[in-house]
Formats: sequence, C-alpha cells, structure tokens
Amino acid sequence: MQASGRRSVRVLVLVLLIGLLSGTTAFAQEPPPPPNPSDDDLRRSQESVAGRAGEVARLTAELAALDDQADDLQIALASQRENASAALADLRAAQSAADAAAARARDARVQTEAATVAIDEARARLDDFVAVTYQQGLDTGPLGLLTDASGPEDFLARAEYADLIAREQLQAQDGLERARVDKANADSAARAALEEARDLEAKAETAKSVADEALAAAQEAARVQAEKLAGVAAQRERVQQLLAAAESADAGLRAQRERFADWQRRIEAERVARERAERAAATARLATHERSSGLRGSAAVQRVIDRAMSQVGVQYVWGGGTGRGPSTGIPDAFGSPLDRVGFDCSGLMLYAFNGVGVDLPRVSRNQFHAGRKVSIDDLRPGDMVFYQDGGDPIHHVAMYVGDGKMIEAPYTGASVRVVPLRTKDLLPEATRVL
Repeated sequence: MQASGRRSVRVLVLVLLIGLLSGTTAFAQEPPPPPNPSDDDLRRSQESVAGRAGEVARLTAELAALDDQADDLQIALASQRENASAALADLRAAQSAADAAAARARDARVQTEAATVAIDEARARLDDFVAVTYQQGLDTGPLGLLTDASGPEDFLARAEYADLIAREQLQAQDGLERARVDKANADSAARAALEEARDLEAKAETAKSVADEALAAAQEAARVQAEKLAGVAAQRERVQQLLAAAESADAGLRAQRERFADWQRRIEAERVARERAERAAATARLATHERSSGLRGSAAVQRVIDRAMSQVGVQYVWGGGTGRGPSTGIPDAFGSPLDRVGFDCSGLMLYAFNGVGVDLPRVSRNQFHAGRKVSIDDLRPGDMVFYQDGGDPIHHVAMYVGDGKMIEAPYTGASVRVVPLRTKDLLPEATRVL
C-alpha cells in the first residue's frame, strides 16, 4: 500500500516536470493525478473485502439450498405423475374387462335371436301340420283312420299312416318345446351378460373419472411446480449476480473461486469417466450374458444391475421405459413430448429385471409388492428401494447397487444416474425379487 502511494507521488512529480519543460499551457492540459488513498481508505477497503468474503460464503450456501428445493419440487411432481400412471393402468384394465363383457353380451344376443328363429320355425311347422290335418279332414285319434279301412291291407296301410302322423306331430311339438327352452336359456344368458357388461362399463366409467382426475391433478401440479421452479430460477439468478459482484470486488476471491471451479471440473470429469467406464463394463458383461442362459443367484443379480447401469446417462421421460429398453412416455404440458425417449423410475426397473425373465408391474407402488420384503438394514445389491412422502402413496423406486449407492431415473430434466442412497422419505423395507 505504501508502494502504491510512492508510485502516485512519482507520477505527480513526473507530470510537474513535464509541465515545467513544456510550458504553462501544456501543464494546464494534463489530466489531474489519481487520488492518493489514505490509510483509512485502505483499511475500509480491507474490511469491505472481508465482508464480501462472508457474503460469498452465505450466497454459496443459499445456492445449494435453492438447488435442493428445486430437486424436492421435481420429486413432488414425479409423485403426482405416478398417481396418474396408476389411474391410467386401472382405466385400461377396466376398459378391457368392459369390452370383453360387451362382446359376451353381443354373443348372447345372437344366441337369443337364433333361438327366436328356431321357435318361429317350430311353431310354423306345427301350424302347418295342424292346418293340413284340418284341411284334409283327417281324424288322427285312436280309431279315426282305422275305422274307414276297406280291408286288411288298407287297415295296415292306414295304421302305418296313423303312426307316421303321430310321430310327425310329436316331433313338431318336441321341436317347439326345445326351441322354447333354448330361447329361455339364451334370454337368461343374454340378461346376465348384459348386466355384467353394464356393471363393468360403470366401473370403466369410474376408472376413467379417477384417471381424468389424476391426470388433471398431475397437470395442475406440473403447472404449480413450474411456477415455483421459475421463482426459484429467478431467485437463483439474483443470487448468482450478487455472487458475481462479490467475486469481482477482490481478485483474491476470484482466484479462490477459480480454484474451486477447477476442482469441480476435475471432480465432474472423474465422475463422467467413472460412469463411462462402469457403463462400458456393464455393457460388456451384458454381451457375455446374452450368450449365456439360465442365469441364477448372484449371476442373475449382476445381470439385472448391469442392465440398469448400461442405461446411465439416458434421459428421464415420464411414463417411459419397457422391458425392451427406453421408450416414449406420457405427454403433457410440462412433461415428456412424444419425440423424447427414455425411462421413468419404474420403467428403468422393468428393463433391468426383464433381462432375467422377471415381468414387473408398471407402477412403482405395485413393484413394491413384487417380491419378498427385507429390512433396509439388510440391503443387498439388486434390491429395490422405495420412497414415500408421509402418508402419501409410494412415488419413487430405485435399485441398490452396493457400496451405499443406488441407481435411479430421478425426474424430468435429469438422467439415469448413480447416487448415494438417500435416506429422506426412504421406506424401512425394500423388495427383493432375486
């Protein structure tokens, strides 16, 4: 600081000498010398730098808190969308049952119509028989035709004819009775099928209403969360600006921040390289497993983990993922458009376990019941862990991969990742499938 003051004095002396050598007019045209700060100015500057350093620390902590808040908002939105996914699954099941019942009702109506036709035909046949008997004046009683016989041969012929008429009449009456019974049975089956169809249609309507409400709730939650995230983003931008101002106030702080940024870049590069190596190793093991069959025990668990690890870096898509791999999800105003392909949390589990022939349910809360329950203190690699906010339904699933880490598809805007096992909202029981 004293050296700076001496430099200012030297500059002033130099300007005075130039002015004396160049004349009074030249001296008057020179700019005034910079101010020479006093000891008090320098002390206050040091105090200001120290205060800025404290502000940087506070703002950095505030940024971390805002990032955590944004993460919580995204997890809450994922929970709403999981509710909508479950309602949609119920709706599809109810609609399929209603369609099957409607088909049975249509078949029963066809049988009823066929029985009605059979009755009409049998009645017409009996009516024809009666009309012919009447028109020809035939007496089909026990002595009718026989009393008019002219001789033994005529008597036998008349007896045979009487027997034929009796059989024809009996067949016509039996046909009519059978047709009536068939129609009664068909009517009963049709009524039962129609009742079943109406009941299942009502259930499908109820399921559709629940699904519509769930989707509307998810849409509204997405809108509210988007507003909250916009507010968080604006606040974060303000904090970033204050942080930038604090950093620019002192070169030492900028150097410290640069060293921290270098450290962050190095850590990020190491993480990316590590994930790339783990993904490549998992893919290589999968290629070997593809040439194997009948995996059991630890080999099956390793294959499930490798299937999940091979998808690290794939983007999160709400409703995305099947047993065959990433897929398009459920589109909404703030979610996944149809041109995006990826996984949501339960979709990643579907793909991982499909590699060993395990067909999991689609929704995380149903996957919780897909295997044996184990204490979270007894976790093993390959176990599924679940998250629940208070009394709300389960909204997230991940897979424990060992060493205190899990793999998950977290929320929109993120990708499949390996992170330390979170304990917040973690259920005390995990699900072991293998």
